[in-house]
Amino acid sequence: MTNQNVIVSDRNPILGSKTIRVSVSNSPLFSSPSTYFTFPRRKFLELLEAADKNNNNNNKNNLGAGKIASWVDSMRDSSPTRLRSSSRDSDSDNDEKTSWIVRFPSALNMFDKIMNAAKGKQIVMFLDYDGTLSPIVEDPDKAYITHEMREVVKDAALNFPTAIVTGRSIDKVRAFVKLNEIYYAGSHGMDIEGPTNENSYGEGVLFQPAREFVPMIEKVVKILEEKTKCIPGAMVENNKFCLSVHFRRVDEKRWAALAEQVKSVLVDYPKLKLTQGRKVLEIRPTIKWDKGQALNFLLRSLGFENSENVVPVYIGDDRTDEDAFKVLREKGQGFGILVSKVPKETNASYSLQDPSQVNEFLKRLVEWKRKTVGEE
Repeated sequence: MTNQNVIVSDRNPILGSKTIRVSVSNSPLFSSPSTYFTFPRRKFLELLEAADKNNNNNNKNNLGAGKIASWVDSMRDSSPTRLRSSSRDSDSDNDEKTSWIVRFPSALNMFDKIMNAAKGKQIVMFLDYDGTLSPIVEDPDKAYITHEMREVVKDAALNFPTAIVTGRSIDKVRAFVKLNEIYYAGSHGMDIEGPTNENSYGEGVLFQPAREFVPMIEKVVKILEEKTKCIPGAMVENNKFCLSVHFRRVDEKRWAALAEQVKSVLVDYPKLKLTQGRKVLEIRPTIKWDKGQALNFLLRSLGFENSENVVPVYIGDDRTDEDAFKVLREKGQGFGILVSKVPKETNASYSLQDPSQVNEFLKRLVEWKRKTVGEE
């Protein structure tokens, strides 16, 4: 059988457009000049990845062009930057956002409806950290919570069981939040602690399902720190039971190189898996545990596992929060609130635009609670 060469047209680069134009040549089925075909972008990446899997080269370090291209495509999708070049595009974008807001209305605008559903029931609050309580910043080590936000989270915790569920380590997020009245679920829920007081710091551990992976995570952190030194802006963060590779400060042209370095390490650690957040690649143990599982665990711990008198409210901005939104949707109980300024597919029920609106929502929630207690 005559070999065929598949060439990606320079007129439509893989990383940037919605369709891919390819040329097939050196085959008796095609005459000269080369014949071009246009594929939907996603379909083409799937075809490339399938071809990689069927490649006879069994070298484990052969990463595959399709796989890397697919990763970079996902990295871009998880970190949207929208540029519009015409008024028609702008009108289309506005129509899309209007339609999205109809499907996922503002939790502030729908506040009374949400509270009517919660009347006479116990609200339990679940909050993501980055992008929800703190703004997304260039340096993850400087994602500070404001004093005002800290106070409103504290007020919420005094009125409702409240948990922060984050991909960060508990130690780091606790250093940011500085509150002992709340539950902390770090490392995507793989490290859960209950409220503590100043004299019992560190004694509130409830659950650590990935404890055996800690030595492996520490080893991979060191390997990745060394491998990513050559990529300016890349940052590896040890979150104890998982790790994050931040690429917010990495030039987009270097994303593929970063993905290759991460993949080359993961090949040697099949018990670890890759997930993605906003401009971050996250490596976690392959155990069946995520923010949705953490939400269920905390509800059980609070005695609400089978209760119909509880309303869980989960607020988050990231892909990883979708696991919790999905749990609430499947339960048909409680509400997921997505924090986003741009339309995204989500399992949430409502939306807020940014941390300032989260702050306003929590304030109104506390005021509603105090007013309700006063009326009893």
